[in-house]
Amino acid sequence: MFTDAFAWGGVALLGLVVGSFLNVVIHRLPRMLEAQWAEALHEQVPDSPPHQPKPQPYNIATPGSHCPHCDHALPWAEKIPVLSYLVLKGRCRQCHAPIGWRYPAIELLTAALFVWSFSRYGLSVQALAWAGFAAALVTLAAIDADTTLLPDAITQPLVWSGLLAASLDLSAVGLSTALWGAVVGYLFLWAVYWLFKWVTGKEGMGQGDFKLLAALGAWLGWPALLSVVLMASLTGVAGGLWLRVRQRLAEDGYIPFGPFLALAGLWVMAFGPLPVLPV
Repeated sequence: MFTDAFAWGGVALLGLVVGSFLNVVIHRLPRMLEAQWAEALHEQVPDSPPHQPKPQPYNIATPGSHCPHCDHALPWAEKIPVLSYLVLKGRCRQCHAPIGWRYPAIELLTAALFVWSFSRYGLSVQALAWAGFAAALVTLAAIDADTTLLPDAITQPLVWSGLLAASLDLSAVGLSTALWGAVVGYLFLWAVYWLFKWVTGKEGMGQGDFKLLAALGAWLGWPALLSVVLMASLTGVAGGLWLRVRQRLAEDGYIPFGPFLALAGLWVMAFGPLPVLPV
């Protein structure tokens, strides 16, 4: 009994630590991409001012964690997942600016997903694979909600890792089912995108959504895609109505689809596809 409790405590702790790392990725990866795009644009402009100062390194590891309001460098005692948030009462120790509730929420959600994965598949590589899949979906959902971006740095490895997991019998689908899941997932939203653009003259979604659905198809198999798309669409409509009622909908009415795809993918991972209703 003690050994089991120790093992599950270790899994939960691992999930909390990974969740803390995900918070860093969610905050920094979009800014890293924006910096890369700005640098590429700068190189294309011949009349840019010479002798520009070299920017400070900015990546996942550098600079160290700090308060975004006052740049207070966080010591290790202020970076303990969830516990530090509770001790600090959700505020920076230096400037007392509020710390977003989403930081501990993502840590707890990741821990819960890790515990679910290992409770279902045991202490195994298969459990670690599904935990990694879930962590990637949480990261993509948060980034897309914040920035309407689904970075290739996450979506593309998620597609390939799904195919690799299928080939190694680490996922619940065979390689052929996973391969066709990736193909059908990508082409389905690609077709929807071009049909919507042809009818309205507007872009209804970004290409990152194609890649995310391809990744979900690779991990869950093509038969699960109908459930994923249906659930994502229904929750997306509900989310849009809620934002409209709360008067928090963007002026152009655009709602990122990635968080709803990720949520649907997590649901199908945990509970399986929706039951087929009789016609």
